[in-house]
Amino acid sequence: MDPVTIPTTRLLLRTVRPDDTDAVYAACQDPDIQRWTAIPSPYLPEHAETFVGQQVPDGWAASSTFTFGAFLPDGDLAGMLGITMRSLGTAELGFWATKRHRGNGYITEATLALSHWAFTRIPVDRLEWRAEVGNTASRAVAERAGFTIEGTLRAALSNNGTRRDCWLASLLPSDLSLPSTAPYLPSRP
Repeated sequence: MDPVTIPTTRLLLRTVRPDDTDAVYAACQDPDIQRWTAIPSPYLPEHAETFVGQQVPDGWAASSTFTFGAFLPDGDLAGMLGITMRSLGTAELGFWATKRHRGNGYITEATLALSHWAFTRIPVDRLEWRAEVGNTASRAVAERAGFTIEGTLRAALSNNGTRRDCWLASLLPSDLSLPSTAPYLPSRP
């Protein structure tokens, strides 16, 4: 799939380009991003170059990972979001926010727009969000975007060689008043 651009009220969601490499590198120097995500730590310039120049374009070309930068009108990077295909009809959404743009709703806004795009433009009927237990900021974004917390998975994440417990949540097309591509029969208590 070719990369797409998605405008929101305050942001432009688009793939990162070579001229964004320095902004990605600078954002990833944040200890919180290194702590709560699986990016390399320390994060070196060559990591940003590989991410922007190889990993992002390869993900789009294979329709396996759809990575978006969340950019303000002035071109400032507010965060990164990605949808990774996991199995037929299921994808995982992940994100991080730059330090100076946290707490203003940008990533929630981007998550909602990207979720809508996934449900209407790629064959996804379930979006999952996972974050290490304790990452309350990420959990708050997921909950504000309408994800339903489903529980805790033991040793389900690996971060710098250490297995960690994670929270799991999901978002379905019906949560955004959208149709599914396949019927859904919820369990009855």
